Amino acid sequence: MTTETNPHTQLDQQPEGSEQRERLAADLFALPGVEERPSLISVPGARALCLPRAVDAPAGAFLIDAEFAHLHPGEDQSLHVMLPPELVTDAVEAGWAEQHPVARRGEIPSNAVMLYAPRDDHERSVVTQLVQAAHEYASGTPVSP
Repeated sequence: MTTETNPHTQLDQQPEGSEQRERLAADLFALPGVEERPSLISVPGARALCLPRAVDAPAGAFLIDAEFAHLHPGEDQSLHVMLPPELVTDAVEAGWAEQHPVARRGEIPSNAVMLYAPRDDHERSVVTQLVQAAHEYASGTPVSP
C-alpha cells in the first residue's frame, strides 16, 4: 500500500472523460467476491461494491449492509470507502482522501472516507490499492502492508 503524497490533491479537478473511471470500475468489480449492486446509501446511479459479511470482518468495514465502497456517478467520479482505520490518517495526510463529512460529525465510523477520482493511470493505481485494502478489511483478512 503506497503512502506517497499526491502532489495534485483533487479539491477542484476532475478527470477528463470517463476512461479512468471505467478502468477503475473494471479493476474494482474484479476483486474476489465483489458483487456490483445499486448503492443503498448514495445518490441514484452510484455503483456499490458489496461483499457478504465475513465472520471476522470488523463492524466498521461496511457503509451499510454488504456495501464497503461505492463509485459516484456523473462528473463527480469520486468514491466513498470504508478504509482500514490504520490507513485513514496516512491517506488523508498524503492527499488521496478526506474523511466523510458524516464521519466527522461522529454519525458513522471515522474510517469512512471519500477518495478523489483518479485522473491518470498512476492515480488509478493508488486508488485501486486503497480500495483493495478496504476489500481485505471487509473480507476479514489482514491488510497488506
